[in-house]
Amino acid sequence: MKAAAQQIPLDLSMRPALGMEDYLIGPSNADAVAWIDRWPEWPAPLLVISGPAASGKTHLAAVWGEKTEAAHINPEMLTQNTAEELAEKGDTLFIDGIDLWIGDREAETTLFHLYNIFKEEQRTFLVTSRMNPTQSDFVLADLASRFRAAPVATIKAPDDILLGSVLIKLLTDRQLPVGNEIIAYILPRMERSFVAARDIVDNIDKAAYSRKKGVSVPLVRQVLADMQTDEY
Repeated sequence: MKAAAQQIPLDLSMRPALGMEDYLIGPSNADAVAWIDRWPEWPAPLLVISGPAASGKTHLAAVWGEKTEAAHINPEMLTQNTAEELAEKGDTLFIDGIDLWIGDREAETTLFHLYNIFKEEQRTFLVTSRMNPTQSDFVLADLASRFRAAPVATIKAPDDILLGSVLIKLLTDRQLPVGNEIIAYILPRMERSFVAARDIVDNIDKAAYSRKKGVSVPLVRQVLADMQTDEY
């Protein structure tokens, strides 16, 4: 008898909701949220949101962008456009993920001139980075001094309450409602990071779909075991 073919889940990207009502707030990110709420009363033309991968930096920047009608600037544009051209795109700007471009002289030069334009014209812009400016290796000393003097809204590693809330939201977004026993099982067995939460939910989603089963502790146990095996 021929075995039934296993269904393979399609690799469909999830479209995140980027409103403040969808942003989960806890002790690890409350300071960053407070800085967003504080605008336009910022002490400098620049705010840096710093935090680990998948910690919500882009989401929070998008919330600020919607609030201020800011233009979204891709960091690659720092090497393709002049500071004057970028400044013309809006009275407020946000640049998501500049850390890869710190160390590039051309990008830093544009960023330096952009900072000066915004300071002179009393305008504001926001950047996100996985690295704190104090840990970044700048090529331009003048840019380094400006970034290191700017306020930094740091998103820290999540505590259990926030991490559990993130797991519930990610699972619910994929129409995988779970009880508290599932979250209680996952939390002490996972890496304490948003990336780990995202990867675990991705794997639970694929396992539940391919096996046509709801989310249960045995299914989650197998998912975590398979992920642990892949790490070795």
